[in-house]
Amino acid sequence: MLFVASPEGELVHSNDALREALDVASEEGATLAELAHPEDRAALLEAWARLQQAHGLVSFRARLRDVNGGYLDLLCRVQPSSDRSRVFGSLRIPPDGGAPGSTELRLKARILDALAEHLDDVVLWALDGDATCVYHEGKGLAQGGLRPGQFLGASWFELFASDPGSDAAGIRAWFDGTVRRFPSESHGVYWDNWIIPMRGEPGEPAGGVLGVSLDISKFKRAEVELREQVQQIEAQQRVIRDLSTPIIEVWDGVLTLPMVGTVDSVRTADVMDSLLSKIVEKQARYAILDLTGVEVVDTRVASHLVELVTAIRLLGADGIVAGIKPNVAHTMVALGLDLSQLNTQRNLRAALSYAIRNMTRAEGAPHAGGAARGGSTTS
Repeated sequence: MLFVASPEGELVHSNDALREALDVASEEGATLAELAHPEDRAALLEAWARLQQAHGLVSFRARLRDVNGGYLDLLCRVQPSSDRSRVFGSLRIPPDGGAPGSTELRLKARILDALAEHLDDVVLWALDGDATCVYHEGKGLAQGGLRPGQFLGASWFELFASDPGSDAAGIRAWFDGTVRRFPSESHGVYWDNWIIPMRGEPGEPAGGVLGVSLDISKFKRAEVELREQVQQIEAQQRVIRDLSTPIIEVWDGVLTLPMVGTVDSVRTADVMDSLLSKIVEKQARYAILDLTGVEVVDTRVASHLVELVTAIRLLGADGIVAGIKPNVAHTMVALGLDLSQLNTQRNLRAALSYAIRNMTRAEGAPHAGGAARGGSTTS
């Protein structure tokens, strides 16, 4: 049954099949809404209003008054003309023939349409068993530069054949009855996709799939911005740590590490890594830990300092701890640590004098011994 209607729904032309089936001859200028069952009239008007915003085919189901005064359960498909001055439509008996349960199916269709119409950032689409698009609606289509119903009747395989990121085998796998979830990106829009199987009735071919695509672009951008901020904070923290624990080569073979403020376990671990690396790099013989600016250390840090001095000794250098405050000394003693091998000096000046004096003595000792032996031979 075919008809042409005005944008307001008034029947302008109809073919013989429609006039023989529906009660249109008794009313001049009848509208589909007037022919609709009272319970279906609101849904028909809602679908017709949706047609005014659509550029493609709109389908709906309604009971229309027949020539005998009863009602026929019909599937209606309508599409506006290019200039939107006319609406072309067709009516036919649905595949289930108006069988029991058709009202429930119409209710489910209305629910699906309502979700697509009112949920932001959502696209609902459905494919039949041959991967042909049979539903394509949602407010989220605009973000991707698409319009409702744009892909109706299109094969998903042909539609994405030119897409280098498409996978025909992956699309075929959607129909194995498994719920799937995967991300995708198209034209700068990021989607979170759900593939939900629609099983066929017993004895019928396997059903298609329902696709739910959520636009997560704003969350993706927020994630990228947050990751960049975290990286920036980590870089700033590295700079702060480097500035707070600078390793200075004050003499050839002598490194000093002045520590100021609160010393915690994280900072001590960073100091150990950087200082040991610098000792190897500079081939240092002495490493001075200057604790003059440190007011408080906890028990764990005190233990780390002893371990650090031991590690320095293992590298062939001598670790010197200078400027220990009374309360820090009390903490280290209270731990019961073995401090007998710990080389300590009153302050940084004393530590530098100690290191330089020992280096000078070590370098001059062989020459002095040689001179003594030479003098003994001369006499």
